[in-house]
Amino acid sequence: MKPIHLVVVDDHALFRAGLVGLLSDMPEFEVVGEAADGEEALSVIRDRKPDVVLLDVNMPGKNGLEVVRELRPHEKCCIIMLTISKEDDDLFGAITYGADGYLLKNVGPDELRKAIIQVVNGKSVLSPEVTRQVMHVVAGMQSVGGEAILSARELEVLTCLARGMTTSQIAGELFITENTVKTHVRHIMEKLNAANRAEAVSKAAKMGLIRLGN
Repeated sequence: MKPIHLVVVDDHALFRAGLVGLLSDMPEFEVVGEAADGEEALSVIRDRKPDVVLLDVNMPGKNGLEVVRELRPHEKCCIIMLTISKEDDDLFGAITYGADGYLLKNVGPDELRKAIIQVVNGKSVLSPEVTRQVMHVVAGMQSVGGEAILSARELEVLTCLARGMTTSQIAGELFITENTVKTHVRHIMEKLNAANRAEAVSKAAKMGLIRLGN
């Protein structure tokens, strides 16, 4: 069977060397490249065309999330974030931009091996420590009965908010009154448990309800 080609990206040389050595000892895999930062990663990935990229989140210069965003949808490789970060911004940013997995660096060798094989077979993988965070957000996107928590009109208003539009501008854009806009915004903030408009936009982006502009 043809080995799975891997690229390893991490700015810590000792960790990267250890990971490359570990994976090279597994017969299912062949490490075809490695990189220490985001810019180098993009070059190596585009040149080597790996099946799977193991990618750190926090790196100097271009970080892992920026790498994912630039790779999708142009490269077909699977991407697993391999990081110490449990931050919501990193986790949901990776998912939103199209990562196939999010693993913490305390993952065991056999768990990592299985995770790589799973993403190649079209499955997504998450470390148990971050699964609860994802489930909590997914639950927040649903109301009783499985209906979407935000209405179509509320999503339109939310998209306008994400574009930085004022109440008056949103009213003109959607052909509704300013009072109606304010009512929708209040409902959006209540449903997303947000203290203000900016927080509502941020939470909605993390939940995948809207996409922020590049």
